[in-house]
Amino acid sequence: MKLSTSWLRRVMPRGLLGRSLLIVLVPLIVLQAVALQIFYGSHLDVISRRLAAGVAGDVGMVVELLTRHPAEDERGWIFREAAWRFDLNLAFEEGAQLNLTAQRPASLPLLPLEEDLDRALRERVRLAFDTDWQSDSRSVIIRVQLANGVLHVEAPRKRLFANTLYLFVIWVVGSSALLFAVAAVFMKNQVRSIRRLADAAESFGMGRDPGPIKPEGAAEVRQAAAAFNQMQARIRRFITQRTDMLAGISHDLRTPLTRMRLGLTMLPRDEANEEDIHALTEDVEEMERMVAAYLAFARGEVVEQAVEADLTELVRDVASRARRDGATLTLESKGPLTLALRRDALRRCLGNLLDNARRHARSIAVTVEAVPRGENGQWAQVLVDDDGPGIPAETREEAFKPFASFSAGGTGLGLAIARDIARAHGGDIALLDSPLGGLRARVRLPI
Repeated sequence: MKLSTSWLRRVMPRGLLGRSLLIVLVPLIVLQAVALQIFYGSHLDVISRRLAAGVAGDVGMVVELLTRHPAEDERGWIFREAAWRFDLNLAFEEGAQLNLTAQRPASLPLLPLEEDLDRALRERVRLAFDTDWQSDSRSVIIRVQLANGVLHVEAPRKRLFANTLYLFVIWVVGSSALLFAVAAVFMKNQVRSIRRLADAAESFGMGRDPGPIKPEGAAEVRQAAAAFNQMQARIRRFITQRTDMLAGISHDLRTPLTRMRLGLTMLPRDEANEEDIHALTEDVEEMERMVAAYLAFARGEVVEQAVEADLTELVRDVASRARRDGATLTLESKGPLTLALRRDALRRCLGNLLDNARRHARSIAVTVEAVPRGENGQWAQVLVDDDGPGIPAETREEAFKPFASFSAGGTGLGLAIARDIARAHGGDIALLDSPLGGLRARVRLPI
C-alpha cells in the first residue's frame, strides 16, 4: 500500500494547474471510454452483423442460382443481375480449387467486420470459402468453392462499414479536445491569479514593496487578493507608527544619556575620583550601545528597500572592516552573486556575525558561494567559520533569542538581529559545527 501511494505521489503533478487539469481529464477520459465501449460493444456490433448478413445473403443467393443454373449462358445473366442489383463484381474460374491452408493476417484488428462476415458466410453459403481483405483497399474478395470451379466475388467495403464510426470517433476526440482546451485556458487564468498572489506575498515577505495587486480570477481568489492588500496596508501603517515611536524613544533615551556624559566630563578630576568617573563613563557608553542595539533589533531595518546588489562585494567590504578592527580573517568566494538585498541591513547582519567570531576566536574563515535549493533555484550562502569555543548544539537555538548571552562583552542582540535580517530576505541563519573546531554561522538567502 505504501509503495502504491509513493508511486502515485511521484507521478502526480505538483502544480495546481496540472492537478486541476488532471481532475478534468480523468473523468473526461473515463466518460468517453464508457461511451465508446457502449457504442463499440452494442451499436457497432449490431450494425456490423447486419451489414455482413446482407452481403453474405447476396453471395449465397448468387451461389444458389449458379448451382441450379450451371449453364454458361445462364451464368452471364446471373453475373449481370448481381452487378446491377447487389453491386457485386463476379468472376468464375473453371476447374480451380481453393487453398484453405494459407492464413491471412487480419487487416482490421479493432473492428469485428471480418469475424462477422465469416460467420454470416458460413451460415448462408454453407460451402468452402475464404476472404481476402488485403488485395484491394476498396473491396473484399470472397472466393467460394463450387463443384466445377471457384466463384470470385468482389464486394465493396462500404457495404460492410458504417460511416457512423468515423463520426462517432470525431465527436469523441473533438469534444474531448475542445472541453479540455476550454478547461486548460480557464484553469490557467485562475492559477495565474494565484501565482501572482503568491509572488506578491513572497516579495512582501522578503522586504520588497510589490504594491497592491489587482484582484482577479474566481471570487475566492479575488477575496484573497483583497485581504492581502489590506494586510499590506495594515503592516505598512504599523511599521510607520512603530518607526515614529522608536524615533521618539531614541530621542528620549539618548538625551539624558548625553546629559550624563556631559556631566561626567565637567566633574573635577583628581586621583580620588578618576577611577569612579572612568567607570561611570564606561557604563554610559555601554547603555548607549545597548539602546542602539535594542532600537536596531526592534526596527529590523524594515524601512530600507531591496535593490539588486553583489553579495560577494558586500561580504568583501564587511570583511575589510573586520580586519581593520583586528580580526584575522580569510575570504573565499566563487565569483559575483547578484540578488535583491537590503544592503545596509545585510551589512549589519554579517557585521554582527563577524564581531561575535572576532570576540571569541583567533582566526575566521568566510566563504561565499551558491548552493542548490532543490527545485526552487539556488541559495546564496555565506559561511562564517571560527576556531573559538563554539556553542553547545543543544543551546544554539537559544542563542538567537534576544538578550541571550553566552559570554561577556555582548548585549545578547547580535544573533537575534542577524537572523531577523536574514529572514526578512526570505532566508535564515543556522549555527553548526565548524571544520576549524569552533562555530559555523551559515547564512542562506534565496537567489
